[in-house]
Amino acid sequence: MHRWTSLVCTLFLFAICVTGLPLLFSDEIDGWLTPHVYADVPAGTPPASLDRLVAQARASYPGEIVTSVFIDDDEPQAYVWMAPSWQAMQDEPASRHFLRFDARTGALLERSQSMQAQRWQFMNVMLSVHRDLFAGLPGELFLGVMGLLFVIAIVSGVVLYGPFMKNLKFGTVRADRAPRIRWLDLHNLLGIVTLAWAFVVGATGVMNELATPLFALWQRGDVSHMLAQYRDATPPAQNELTSVQAALDTAKRAVPGMTITGVTFPTRVNGSPWHYLLWAKGDTTLTSRLFSPVLVDARTGQLAHVLQMPWYLRALEVSRPLHFGDYGGMPLKVLWALLDLLTIVVLGSGLYLWFARRHAVAARIEALAAARESEEAAS
Repeated sequence: MHRWTSLVCTLFLFAICVTGLPLLFSDEIDGWLTPHVYADVPAGTPPASLDRLVAQARASYPGEIVTSVFIDDDEPQAYVWMAPSWQAMQDEPASRHFLRFDARTGALLERSQSMQAQRWQFMNVMLSVHRDLFAGLPGELFLGVMGLLFVIAIVSGVVLYGPFMKNLKFGTVRADRAPRIRWLDLHNLLGIVTLAWAFVVGATGVMNELATPLFALWQRGDVSHMLAQYRDATPPAQNELTSVQAALDTAKRAVPGMTITGVTFPTRVNGSPWHYLLWAKGDTTLTSRLFSPVLVDARTGQLAHVLQMPWYLRALEVSRPLHFGDYGGMPLKVLWALLDLLTIVVLGSGLYLWFARRHAVAARIEALAAARESEEAAS
């Protein structure tokens, strides 16, 4: 079980570990490649109205629609995402692009290319390989299966470790033995040292690959039942929408003490056709990873619902920082990177041991066959 689950997933685990290294430092790499410069404004300057940012975006691309607004809580910036139409975005999600604004002055800082045009940028390539192998949902599910095999390989390796090491001290590497024995000892040592980390990252990786079907399950269940009362109502067109800033203010009053980081405009694609969908999060280490959706009527600006996320989506949200190691600053990122490198060594040594064992068995069979031929010739 340990041998074959490891062999089947090793190639894909190599790809995940190698691409995971730059992704750990994605914020730092993005800041180095495209440094962000902001206006020097007095402390306490209130943020610009989202209505102003949206109006500027629509004026820049009059034939397109606004799909969402992202409000960065780390840097003073806001992103207005646009697409040719909802149908175009559904058919080709990479048709989206954004305009980046200074969140305090409202100054336009950047116009992006479409996501399709950015697809082959370094960090986007790393993310696509790590997440779905450029294969969308089938790729995500496939890598989820590979992650599950990795978890099984870890558990079966623990079962094997006890009997194998019962006559050896912990950490023993028999340097005076053949290369295969030395690598076997090193493989076992690094495997047991990185055991807890590899298990957590492997299990949370499987959870992350299930994000799309889990959100779809929630939307088709709880969200669909809640929105049933609106089915006879005509969804508003973009020129009929109420103030997005007013919707933001309404959501803030509904969830005091929480931070609103995103607004999805009315749509049947991952949202509600009749509401603004706003995402609120807490301000502690744990709650900053837990989001609460708030629905605001897109015509009247009245609060409609504060949704409760189901347990499986809460588990998914908690798993993400454990997987990416992005909740403890640079020291934790460096630790995650070192453990990632050790895991690459474990994978490589396991592959070497398999090939070396096959070679040793083949050589033994060949020697036995030669000896038998010699005996038969002598007789």
